Amino acid sequence: MPRRIVDLPSRRAPTPAEPIVVAIRRLPADAVVPMHSHACGQLAYPVRGAVCLDVPGSRWLVPPFRAVWVPPAMDHELALLGRVDLRIVHIEPSVASLPVEACVVVEIAPLLRELIESLAVSPTPRGRRREQIESLLLTELGCAKVLDLRLPQPVDRRLRALCDALMENPADNAPLGEWAKRVGASERTLSRLFQSEMGMSFGLWRQQVRLTQATVLAAQGRSYGEIAGALGYASPSAFSAMFRRALGVSPRAFFEAGRAGRD
Repeated sequence: MPRRIVDLPSRRAPTPAEPIVVAIRRLPADAVVPMHSHACGQLAYPVRGAVCLDVPGSRWLVPPFRAVWVPPAMDHELALLGRVDLRIVHIEPSVASLPVEACVVVEIAPLLRELIESLAVSPTPRGRRREQIESLLLTELGCAKVLDLRLPQPVDRRLRALCDALMENPADNAPLGEWAKRVGASERTLSRLFQSEMGMSFGLWRQQVRLTQATVLAAQGRSYGEIAGALGYASPSAFSAMFRRALGVSPRAFFEAGRAGRD
């Protein structure tokens, strides 16, 4: 079923005098905001649901209480996965404390969460207090933990066919040789393309697909057993081991950290 195409309502842009502007956005479920860019930096932060951000060559799946940073002037498309409540933090480029050349996903810790909410829910008038909130928000954002949730996207049509199929069905455990037969390329060619276009092996890319899909399924309230099965793991413990190797913490710790302080 085609997704609904929507545009984000306009919002006043940040300025050197007002370097941070926060907006609350509640858009239709499963909608898509088509490719666009901003003169300022933007932090897209779901407090409910998950979002998918696409830029040329890369994709990020972002669960609740994490946020994806989009630098100024970078073309991007935003897809909402289910019902999503968003906080959009617009930041004047001259004060941005995140990279100006690349997207990243960051952890939104409880203090950073409250600072964003203080500017979103009950906007603070210009003055010393607001300046202090903005300064601390930028400091905390610059110290935020960066999460490896990037999913490189290919150009080669054979690699694209493989990647699209695996993103559609991440539980498929077929080896690279089998995929080579399916897409009409040799295993050696596919292995070379993964390294040249994606910067990683097929096995690592498939793990990254499953890791990012896991964050979305967990945001939907699925149990770890259901997630493990949906991603092709024989047991929840096998899924948990992969998750721990990739992110350094168990799935339970990761998602409980995201929920901490949400109420």
